[in-house]
Amino acid sequence: MKPLRSLLIMPANRADMLAKSPTYGADALVFDLEDSVPVAEKPKARVLAREAIEKHRVREDTAMYVRVNSLQTGMTSDDLDAVVTEGLLGVRLTKAESAADILEVDRMLTALENKRGLKEGSIGIGPSLESAKGVWFAYEILSASKRLFCVVAGTAQDGDLQADLGYLWTVEGNEVLYVRSRILLAARAAGIEHVLDGSYANIRDPDGLRACCEAARKLGYRGRSIIHPNQVEITHQVFTPTRKELDYYKRVIDTFEAAVARGSAATTLDGKLVDYAMVSMAKRVLSWGEALVK
Repeated sequence: MKPLRSLLIMPANRADMLAKSPTYGADALVFDLEDSVPVAEKPKARVLAREAIEKHRVREDTAMYVRVNSLQTGMTSDDLDAVVTEGLLGVRLTKAESAADILEVDRMLTALENKRGLKEGSIGIGPSLESAKGVWFAYEILSASKRLFCVVAGTAQDGDLQADLGYLWTVEGNEVLYVRSRILLAARAAGIEHVLDGSYANIRDPDGLRACCEAARKLGYRGRSIIHPNQVEITHQVFTPTRKELDYYKRVIDTFEAAVARGSAATTLDGKLVDYAMVSMAKRVLSWGEALVK
């Protein structure tokens, strides 16, 4: 699976936006049936989301997902019934709070895949953890199903998580350091590679977006949800290994292999220790970089 640096969310009731969506350059498109769509417009949005999937699925460079309403709303079943079709790679499950939530959506997807002749397990689940309960039970949620392909931390300004916890939001994100760290740790323990930050609300603040992306990347995040095409470029810049990083880690591997050939499993590069642990890190970063150019 290609790394997900940017998941561009767009309201599925906007046919004009869905039609142009593959041209925006995001790594993945997320047709939204949740908060960006008025309740009265949700039936229309479901139809348009399915039509967009069926229209764009012939494009190999277009990864398509749908953000569905949470189980608490009672609308998840209708959402899934409308959009499960060939070309849908996964669903973003909002406000996930327990392993039972994941298992219920897994059950719904299995029934629909079987009904429509799709390979069982082919549609992934990417939960958003947007409440104190969701963050607290992160590992249980993220290890509940083999369908899990990513997780999104609900760090958006004035979002559900902020309302639940009551912190004061800042670009630097010190107030969500524990939230981001707990979700990242749980995801890695559950074997999930794609750990993504929440959306950045101010689409006219590129400097703030960059700072927010950098704070998340320093922790180990690999991308974020975005809400406007003008956020794609900066997001990709931050969540792509730099040439300097790639060159350094290539040198780490070359230096270590030369040491092993001499009969040593430890050496130095630029004054820093290089052993098996450092080589493992080097291979991880190089693999990440190579996956982005495939």
